[in-house]
Amino acid sequence: MPPRLPSVRPSADDRARPFRLAAMASAVALTLLALPAAAQRTYVFAPYAVPRSGTVVVPVRAGVPDEGAFAALDAASGGALRRAVVASNYRGAADTQLDLPGIGAFDRVLLVGTGSAPVTPRLLEDVGGRVGHAAARSRSPRIDVLWEGAEADAGAHIAFGAALGGYRFDTYRSQSDDAPPQVAGTVVVRTPAGEAMGRVFDRQWLPVAEAVKFSRDLVTEPANAVYPETFVARTREAFAGKANVRIEVLDVPAMERLGMGGILAVGKGSARPPRLMVVRYDGGRVGDAPLAFVGKGITFDTGGISIKPGENMWRMKYDMTGAASVTGAVLALAGRGAPVNAIAVAALAENMPSGTAARPGDVITTMSGKTFEIMSTDAEGRMVLSDAVWYAQQQYRPRLVVDVATLTGSIVTALGDEYAGLFSRDDALAEQLRTAGERAGEDLWRMPLHPSYAKDLASPIADLRNGGGRTGAGTGAHFIGEWIQPGMPWAHLDIAGMAWREDTGTATSPSGASAFGVRLLDRFVRDFHEHGAGAPATGAGG
Repeated sequence: MPPRLPSVRPSADDRARPFRLAAMASAVALTLLALPAAAQRTYVFAPYAVPRSGTVVVPVRAGVPDEGAFAALDAASGGALRRAVVASNYRGAADTQLDLPGIGAFDRVLLVGTGSAPVTPRLLEDVGGRVGHAAARSRSPRIDVLWEGAEADAGAHIAFGAALGGYRFDTYRSQSDDAPPQVAGTVVVRTPAGEAMGRVFDRQWLPVAEAVKFSRDLVTEPANAVYPETFVARTREAFAGKANVRIEVLDVPAMERLGMGGILAVGKGSARPPRLMVVRYDGGRVGDAPLAFVGKGITFDTGGISIKPGENMWRMKYDMTGAASVTGAVLALAGRGAPVNAIAVAALAENMPSGTAARPGDVITTMSGKTFEIMSTDAEGRMVLSDAVWYAQQQYRPRLVVDVATLTGSIVTALGDEYAGLFSRDDALAEQLRTAGERAGEDLWRMPLHPSYAKDLASPIADLRNGGGRTGAGTGAHFIGEWIQPGMPWAHLDIAGMAWREDTGTATSPSGASAFGVRLLDRFVRDFHEHGAGAPATGAGG
């Protein structure tokens, strides 16, 4: 293994700054930041009780049986609720809802179907997501959510889902009569645990919700607002006040001294200079190796000289989702004081065509000394990640490396918008990530990493090519893996199909930017790396 590199001294503006953790909000009344300041909803946790009027959300099982809150509301409405359900042929299937205005003395009753599956935190978060959708559109100043089950932390999970599902980005909207309402009000989450859920939510889930919002905002912003330098600035703002955090940023001269030819080649066609940003969070034991999360941060991708078609190029502002998500994941860990050490490495560049841009056929020397021949400048994500994953390993000696990238269109063809692609030669790490994704609602599907992919990237003049031959998601993953040191547990997540949704989205991820990876990595750390939980990832291959 090559010797560890000496630290590169950043410029004065980018010098590492330690921060302290800011005081959290009230444990009972919590203001979520999913809406503009003029339309914030306050979440309050209270004991389970059925109100006599107002706007009420009631989860119902498959078949809409006469039980619990539904039965109480139906009786209070003189049977009007049941008649409306029958007339609508509503069955209470999972991921469905029935919105009923003017039921008896109630302004509105929203039924949210839970189906017949067992109650899990993911199901509760999906219920909350539907609440969030409704709250974002509702003009009611108060919404009561009723959950009478005794499941652990049910109210906190419902509120977490509501924070995710209620996300809106209205920064550039003019106010008009047909715009969605922006109502400041209260959502009361009523469960048997009552106000205790506020404390759980405050400590464990509010920081994750805020981190998801931070990442979604970064991805949604246009590329004239978020580019490498402003990505760094917004990260500094987000981490201000967080304890045990240092931020290091390498500018172009620093990257030149280190020989980071991959990221420099991608960024040199743009007037916006590239940056390599590392957010280090030391919440674990002194000396413990950190978990390294590395993200592709192409703040806009034209394809460079290998320019993309104009149709839908506007969406290429989302090509920095990997960097936004790994940064958001570490923001979540720092916000809730997770007992781990972790780093987020964001490889930030804008991929533009110009007289200074890299060309197909150029040979690039990376920080490791390994060279590659450019077959397509539109295969730029793997180019920036080659230097980023190498730097993470050399400088921080991590326990493992997980890179996150909107890397290939082929993974979208293979998996659509239901799964992100998971590539790894480490079976233990792959299974931990797959399990974490399932629990978090950010699903992964493991894909092969066949040795024959090396032949597809063979170059007659360099160590390898960045494309060509039978290119696809597997060869992209193989390319990145060439910069992973022997024995290092590593996984590559290709999230190209999951990072942006043009449809109505899911319960917890509305249309637009999803920040896919923040919840997954947070859950991965919770389940497998906090307090010695779970089996550690090993270098064993598969």
